[in-house]
Amino acid sequence: QVQLVESGGGLVQAGGSLRLSCAASEGTFSRSFMAWFRQAPGKEREFVARITWTGRFTNYADSVKGRFTISRDNTKMTVYLQMNSLKPEDTAVYYCAADLPPYSDSPGGYEYWGQGTQVTVSS
Repeated sequence: QVQLVESGGGLVQAGGSLRLSCAASEGTFSRSFMAWFRQAPGKEREFVARITWTGRFTNYADSVKGRFTISRDNTKMTVYLQMNSLKPEDTAVYYCAADLPPYSDSPGGYEYWGQGTQVTVSS
């Protein structure tokens, strides 16, 4: 029922910044928790960041902690991922995901997924 569309990916030099956006199609977004995952070629899809439906609590993978920030605007039905100090190892397709509680940091815990947006970081 919920559709998600990511945008904001692109090519950036190491040390640069990007902001990803994920827009939802319906108002149930306001009662969902949201997350970002990423997947590089030949790799498993891995957790990046999660945010509660109120937007007051967040969780991050150790690999991005201190560099990435997740936020949401429930009026606009949009979740964001601000990525700073980017490294070549951040290169991947980034996916947003949504679901109702219980909360999860595993891909199997999410019902709704976007199509993904490519992020490439050059050295």
